[in-house]
Amino acid sequence: MKKMGKHKSDEAKEDFTFLILVNILVGIVVCAVGYLAMDHIFAGMDLSADVEGFCVEYLSRYLVFTVPILLMNNFTLYMIASDKAALSLICSVVGGVLNMVLDYVLLAGFHMGIGGAAMATGLGYSVTAVVGLFVFGSKKSLLHFTKPAFRIRVLVNAATNGCSEMATALVTGIITMMFNWTMLHYVGEEGVAAVTIIMYVLMFASSLYTGYSYGVAPMLSYYHGERNREKLKKLVALSLRVIAFISVVTVAASFLLTKPLVSIFARPDNPVYELAVTGNKVCTIALLFVGFNIFASGMFTALSNGVVSAVLAFSRSFVFMLITMLVLPVFLGVNGIWLATPAAELMALALSGFMFVKYRKRYEY
Repeated sequence: MKKMGKHKSDEAKEDFTFLILVNILVGIVVCAVGYLAMDHIFAGMDLSADVEGFCVEYLSRYLVFTVPILLMNNFTLYMIASDKAALSLICSVVGGVLNMVLDYVLLAGFHMGIGGAAMATGLGYSVTAVVGLFVFGSKKSLLHFTKPAFRIRVLVNAATNGCSEMATALVTGIITMMFNWTMLHYVGEEGVAAVTIIMYVLMFASSLYTGYSYGVAPMLSYYHGERNREKLKKLVALSLRVIAFISVVTVAASFLLTKPLVSIFARPDNPVYELAVTGNKVCTIALLFVGFNIFASGMFTALSNGVVSAVLAFSRSFVFMLITMLVLPVFLGVNGIWLATPAAELMALALSGFMFVKYRKRYEY
């Protein structure tokens, strides 16, 4: 979109096609490596035989959809960039609903077990990939497939610029395991279940900020490439106001709906229920800061500053979380675990604010 803003539309389409082909190739390689390494990975995790069996069964089905999942991640953004944001939303919603329906059909109807759950997830993700192939195969689309041009610099820049998203994806799994291990140590299995419930609630709220950041990123890139500083400044200012509004609404909603939300996953007479209710009320504080941190990282990615974006994302999702997870529970016990996320997000907000001010003159937002 930066190149589209510079009116280099043919070059932008060549890069688009080239990067999609790279994604397909990477997907095939990752799928093959996954099948080869799967047994060795799980064997080294000291899992019970049942859990290891579940992991192998799930991943062996899920890996089949590696290419569609990568295409889905790409096409979701490229549809927005091609002025088809509504279609991108429809595909995401249809995919999510299909996932839920197939979960019931394959598990309850066909008794396919956890492998059926993996297939339901993969097929749900595939909706955007299939629709995207048709959309971008049409010459009428703003972005469409054309004869690709191999530009190694484009590939390197794309990979570097996406470091923040890669860092977030990589460390999310690590932090989730840390939460589980810490909870097992302080509370036991009920604590792990409570953490899982809270993560679902936080993930739901965070998706609002992620969705907004994804939606506004192509326009930020376009204005940056066009050197339209006035529109860039207005869009950034508007985005900060929108995120502030969403933050207040989500925090209020989470506080008011804590018990109904938790009751979806656990009955009131279950020990997990009280743990999750208490934890969610504390963790909800993080929603005041999450949106600004997600937007700051996404904004620098859109401005082609992958280094700053990666520093923000990695610090927020790993460094600060690691510090708070190791320190706070030692002094505060279980309450320290709940406070870890708000504390980490507040530290990340301070860093985001620093970077925002530091680079303001360079990008004139």
